[in-house]
Amino acid sequence: MHKESYNCNIILCGVGGQGILSIATIIGEAAMNENLYIKQAEVHGMSQRGGDVQSNLRISSNPIASDLIPKGGADVIISMEPMEALRYLPYLSKDGWVITSSAPFVNIPNYPDIEAIKAELAKLPHVIAIDIEQLAKDNQVPRSANVILLGAAQQALGIDYDKLEAAIRSVFARKGEAIVDANIKALGIGKEGKGM
Repeated sequence: MHKESYNCNIILCGVGGQGILSIATIIGEAAMNENLYIKQAEVHGMSQRGGDVQSNLRISSNPIASDLIPKGGADVIISMEPMEALRYLPYLSKDGWVITSSAPFVNIPNYPDIEAIKAELAKLPHVIAIDIEQLAKDNQVPRSANVILLGAAQQALGIDYDKLEAAIRSVFARKGEAIVDANIKALGIGKEGKGM
């Protein structure tokens, strides 16, 4: 993380109950430990299980005026769900990254064809799409799929891996060592995960 001039605008999106807020909390903790400025817009959408959820997270080495990311201003979109990633593409900068789960969360009757969604994502210059749910199951960390996604996003975020690891330890400490260990393991799985 280059503290002298660091700027990262992140859109986090997905479906209620998928752990979007935990990702935001971990990134925020890592940023604050680096003495960076951080602004997070309120979570929009239905935060109950199954509704779509979106949050803007802005981190900078300089003071931040607005908590909202303008269209074309997002450096990274982290999405727990592939259709949600597409929904926020107008906000992505031309060199921005999309880090998304490849597995759809079909919560609406007219959910678009997953192959069409994958074809749209494949047109982008920087995409990591991995099946975080399957990786979480395969590695016995079923409740940490969101942190696998964060691990996959680590390089795009430009936050040192050990800083995210320290943030996980801090954020989950009160939940006990087993939860901390599961989430550290999940972060590593995401970092190694290969997309598309």
